[in-house]
Amino acid sequence: MSERLDFPQGLKPSVYKARCGTAEAVPLQNALMRPVFSNASRQPLLVRIALVAVAALASLAPAAAQQTEIKLDPAKTRIEWTLGDVLHTVQGTFQLKSGMIVFDSKTGEAGGQIVVDATSGNSGNGMRDSKMKKEVLESARYPEIVFTPKHVSGYVAGQESSTVQVAGTFAIHGGTHELTLTLPIVVKRTGLEAHTKFVVPYEEWGMKNPSTLFLKVEKTVQISISSVGELQTANASHTSN
Repeated sequence: MSERLDFPQGLKPSVYKARCGTAEAVPLQNALMRPVFSNASRQPLLVRIALVAVAALASLAPAAAQQTEIKLDPAKTRIEWTLGDVLHTVQGTFQLKSGMIVFDSKTGEAGGQIVVDATSGNSGNGMRDSKMKKEVLESARYPEIVFTPKHVSGYVAGQESSTVQVAGTFAIHGGTHELTLTLPIVVKRTGLEAHTKFVVPYEEWGMKNPSTLFLKVEKTVQISISSVGELQTANASHTSN
């Protein structure tokens, strides 16, 4: 009496023979070695796998950089310094030689330089200014004061007003110091306006304190900068008058 067999899906009954209650599967080995899916049925699956792989690689690819450039106009930049003493407050100015900040608005990575002429210090008193340049700044030896941006945060493209944080290094009198500037900026059709204030602890940074026996001055100098310039991005540009 023949025994009924359940055949695996995709295999024809002809591969089996039932003799004396024992299943003979002579062609079974060859049948199992055959592909379960035909070439036609495999194509959609391979296409789906390829699409998933392409999507995964695309997600790993870095986003295109969106470079933004801020260029300051030396003629429209005012750098003021204030030094207090026991009798009164001394105020003066420096001149900007050049100023540019370039950054990726997505990552915040930044570069460029803001360069100030250290020999241009002017308080309106020739004797005092000469002493400042010769004894404090040593501007003949260190003629430039340079801020180098490293990272920018807070900038929003297309927004008229924002407060930007610019972290970088401040090089003065042969030393380099970490410094973060806070810049409220306004972007208009005529360009960009920026303002910032910070403190230079000149004595702590290795410069001579100009105090005398009868005249004591503070150990820090207040710096205030206001500037007009140009802002350019990959999508739009604003140019100053």
